[in-house]
Amino acid sequence: MVQPQENKLHQDLKGRHMQMIAIGGAIGAGLFVSSGGAFQTGGPASVLLGFMIIGTCIQFYLVMQALAELAVMYPINGAFTMYIVRFVDPSWGFACGWQYAISWLTVLPFEISAACNIIHYWPGSEGINNSAWIVPLLVALIVIQFFGVRGYGEVEFVLSIMKIIACMGFMVLGIIINCGGVPTDNRGYIGTRYWHSPYSAFLNGFHGFCTVFVTAAFAYTGTELTGLAAAESADPEKEIPKASKQVVWRIAIFYIVNLFLIGLIVPANSELYKQEGSTSRQSPFVIAIQLAGIKVLPSIFNAVILISVMSVANSCTFGSTRTMQALAANGMGPKLFTYIDKKGRPVSVIVLQLLFGCLAFVNLAPDGGEIFTWLLSLSGLSILFIYASISLAHIRFRNAWKHNGHSLDEIPFKAKFGVYGSYVCLIINILALVAQFYVALYPVGGPYLGAANFFKSYLAGPFLVFLYFIWKVYSWFKKPSDRPFFVALDKIDILTGLRVSIEDRRASMVDLPPPKPMTLQRRVRRILGNII
Repeated sequence: MVQPQENKLHQDLKGRHMQMIAIGGAIGAGLFVSSGGAFQTGGPASVLLGFMIIGTCIQFYLVMQALAELAVMYPINGAFTMYIVRFVDPSWGFACGWQYAISWLTVLPFEISAACNIIHYWPGSEGINNSAWIVPLLVALIVIQFFGVRGYGEVEFVLSIMKIIACMGFMVLGIIINCGGVPTDNRGYIGTRYWHSPYSAFLNGFHGFCTVFVTAAFAYTGTELTGLAAAESADPEKEIPKASKQVVWRIAIFYIVNLFLIGLIVPANSELYKQEGSTSRQSPFVIAIQLAGIKVLPSIFNAVILISVMSVANSCTFGSTRTMQALAANGMGPKLFTYIDKKGRPVSVIVLQLLFGCLAFVNLAPDGGEIFTWLLSLSGLSILFIYASISLAHIRFRNAWKHNGHSLDEIPFKAKFGVYGSYVCLIINILALVAQFYVALYPVGGPYLGAANFFKSYLAGPFLVFLYFIWKVYSWFKKPSDRPFFVALDKIDILTGLRVSIEDRRASMVDLPPPKPMTLQRRVRRILGNII
């Protein structure tokens, strides 16, 4: 079959789509539901500190900056997977890419099942078989895919606006609750009551902090989707840096301020965390509203959680399909996966992703939950490996760029903290992997040194190594150029996929006016512009 636009995705994403894709990918169940477990094991101070370190200060911002620099230079399909292949090692890129794709493949049926569970929050839904919810949710995802990347972008835009409104509304409500402004809340002024005896700001000491550290790393997953979206952005040089600056700070503010307020108004040992039924009943946001005695609003916030879960399900199809198509287009997957139709849709991998969504029906079986646990364990750590590998790819790119005699002035967008930020990010991700290894061996509350619990938490590590050796062994016989453990600096390709050629970039630099002096007023305006 002759493909009219083989391996060519349409560049239909606008700036507003890029902004909301990052927000939609990050603000979800990790904030609204999973953070409840972090409060119970680590306490409010550990949660605040862990999310600040991972989110604002180190990993989240630095990864996005490094990825933005590479994506502006090379807005290619597959983004960070191909950067790892090109700048680090093809075998490592193959392993990271397929594990990342598989993680999204397995997360989709999980999110659909989670949506069904959340629906059971409302009275009258308990007796209805989950098939009645799974089918329309899958149909909705199919309809979105029919409209291509523009449909995905528009849906994320709408859903993300809803989540932003919910986050901002809860900030206001949380302050009112803490100050004793809710008539139905008999606790009055709360202040920092739940940070002091008989409560504790730090639960389970360093052990508890490690669990929060890992939870925080996972909670920010999804912002890297802006890197994948670069190949389908109408103006990557303008929109990707803008997204990497503004969105990072917006999400960090939403996470940190909301979690700080939760730590003030919900005790970590609240009995409401042990409620039976829908998992959203254990959401610290829903619990905060219940403790204040506010009626109706818990149901409204449950709807927000449902929207968040469906937003992640929508992101699953984008993250997995673009990664698998890029791997296949570069000879690292079945040729069938390379096909893109006239509307820029990678049809074959979209069909595969939606077929994986049908695994949600497995959850109807008595042991379905256990099956999902093992499926998700294959990719549970994938984001830490991805973030570390993006940082390493950025370091290697900078070294290769310098090795070939090019200056930093020729790079259109430079990461704020340069290569040093990527070194810091790489170290932090390694420490997070060590912390997860420690928690997998010695989970809070036990049982310690249990093989089943360890592999449920850390199976992704051995799985990544397995994928790595698959391509390393294959390339040893079929692709001798991929045999080395690292791509040598003089072998790194820095020209293929450039958005603007080096010659054109140099020519445009000649006509640039000299930079204006950085006054205090301009600094303040730039900081506010990055946030607002």
